[in-house]
Amino acid sequence: MQYTVSATVFLAIIIIVRLRRRTEARSRVDETMTVLSAVTFGVLIAATPMGQAILQLAGTAAGATH
Repeated sequence: MQYTVSATVFLAIIIIVRLRRRTEARSRVDETMTVLSAVTFGVLIAATPMGQAILQLAGTAAGATH
């Protein structure tokens, strides 16, 4: 049996682990790395059908509040 893990799932796990840490224990470099991995995650998920659904949901929510 062979398992595959996509880069998006791997990045999501890294982001969750990094964000669970206490804010006081973070340095600027640590915060920058978290932001860069979150942006990379956003770029990777944007091309998927789930990413398109999230984009449409966010657009609908923004349109409803405006």
